[in-house]
Amino acid sequence: MSILKNRNFLFFFLADIMSGFGVGMSTIGANWYLLDETGSSGAVGVMLALNVIAGFLVSPLTGILTDKFNRKVVIQITFILRAVAIGILTVAFLLDGFTIGYIYMFSIVNGIGWSIYMSASRSLIQELLTGEQLSKGNSLVEISLQVGMFMAGAASGFIYRFAGFEAILLINSLMFVICSLFMMFVKYESSLLDKDEGYLLSFKKGIQYLYSHRLTFLLGVVAAIPLVATMVFNVVLPEYVSETLNADSVVFGFSDMAYGVGGLLSGFLAASFAKKVTTNKAVRLIFILSIITLLGLSFNTMIFIIFLGSFIIGFSNSSIRIMMNTLLMEIVPKALMGRAMSVWMGIALFLQAVFASVLGLLIDIFSPSIGFICMGALMLCGLTLHYVISKKKDKKNYQ
Repeated sequence: MSILKNRNFLFFFLADIMSGFGVGMSTIGANWYLLDETGSSGAVGVMLALNVIAGFLVSPLTGILTDKFNRKVVIQITFILRAVAIGILTVAFLLDGFTIGYIYMFSIVNGIGWSIYMSASRSLIQELLTGEQLSKGNSLVEISLQVGMFMAGAASGFIYRFAGFEAILLINSLMFVICSLFMMFVKYESSLLDKDEGYLLSFKKGIQYLYSHRLTFLLGVVAAIPLVATMVFNVVLPEYVSETLNADSVVFGFSDMAYGVGGLLSGFLAASFAKKVTTNKAVRLIFILSIITLLGLSFNTMIFIIFLGSFIIGFSNSSIRIMMNTLLMEIVPKALMGRAMSVWMGIALFLQAVFASVLGLLIDIFSPSIGFICMGALMLCGLTLHYVISKKKDKKNYQ
């Protein structure tokens, strides 16, 4: 926790917690609200597909903005615009009631904002911390994300039941306002690109870097797979809780909270575990743990087991992200991190769009259990890709 003595990182850390809380609560609430009103996992899948497609379409511009301008300012503007947009949608819901078009608009705003924020915030970490602090910084950022998310999971179920989805949206908007205020206290010297460099040339340089460093590119793909799995989990979980477990929004909220608690624990354990057994072995072992858990959940009908399974999935996904993101930040130059991160986010968002839309339909046709089987297959692909890369990569450069 000594890293929080860095004043700039402290205020960024606080903003990240609040942001995670707002996004987590509204996303969980929107999933349940849409399922409640339509009774269709296909509709939930379409909503989440719109979320990721919107983020995917802006990802090329996201990387350029992140590397060309002050990353703190990019984050702050993103917070303000999201607060205004969600505030307007809150009023629209209060006046018109449930309208599926408003839900889809909310999803698009969320997708664009999240894509920009993830690229800019993870690039900002490189500028706020020294190389020796990156592992601790990534662990704390993952802790902040999961603290926000698991608090949101618990709060969302209760607020939705007793105050409605509109109250969740209003709180989300206020969270972004608070985040923007925290970011005002972050002050640092930014390593910007030459402002005279054109957008097209800037974009081409980012692509050329990844093309000439193909193993690094593939490492970023491995790091993106847990993000895809998390999105798929959000598609599967509402129908799984409702249909398979015959439970309500409170159980759904606590299941999401258990995921966040697992992610929180990973922030304390992942980095030290990687040091003890090497990064390669740690990533592989955690991938295997995740695969076994997901396959086990596909046969489960007990509420207690979904809490335990969600905890393990949260721990696994977050641990992999901490270790892989730290590795990427040590490898990729600061001036190119935004563009590299936007490419990996774009790939993750594209895969999320495909999985979200297809899985929603598969769940409607078969059962929610098929979703966990597909998640297990996805993590198996990540494990295989990581194994192949680690065999090709020089050990002293990768471990």
